[in-house]
Order: sequence, then structure tokens, then C-alpha cells
Amino acid sequence: MAGGWAKDGAVSEQIEASISDELARMKARRAPVGESLSHCADCDEKIPEARRLAIPGVKLCIDCQQERDAALHQRGGINRRGSKDSQLK
Repeated sequence: MAGGWAKDGAVSEQIEASISDELARMKARRAPVGESLSHCADCDEKIPEARRLAIPGVKLCIDCQQERDAALHQRGGINRRGSKDSQLK
């Protein structure tokens, strides 16, 4: 069912596009690149070999990574259609 000038399936396409964009953003953020460091880039503590083997390209020790993950803030979503409420007023 289309609403207004939107074509059939427009809402589903919008949802799928939003999900795809977010998944791509998360994959890009989580994928370390390059060679693993032997010592943490923040605190210079030795990174265990098991961590370096499990996550290729790791740059931080577990404690520093946990601190960094806790400090991340949720970002707002993107409204691709604009505000429908503002058009109705």
C-alpha cells in the first residue's frame, strides 16, 4: 500500500536501506586493519598473544578497549523521508 506519492514498497525499501547502511557502518568500524601491536597503543601494556591471534590488527589491550567501548555514544538515525508531521501541519 502506497501513501501519498510514494510507490508501493517504498517503506520496506527505506527500512532495508537503513539496515544495510548501519550494518556497513558497523562492519567498517569493527574491522581492525594492519598488523597487531605487541603493546597497547594507549597504555603501553603488553597485549596477550591469544588476543592478537583472535583479532588480527588489534591495537588496544582489553582494558583500554572496554573503556573506549563504554565511552561510545549512540548516534541518531537518518530520516530519509523528512518529517511527515511537519508536512501535515
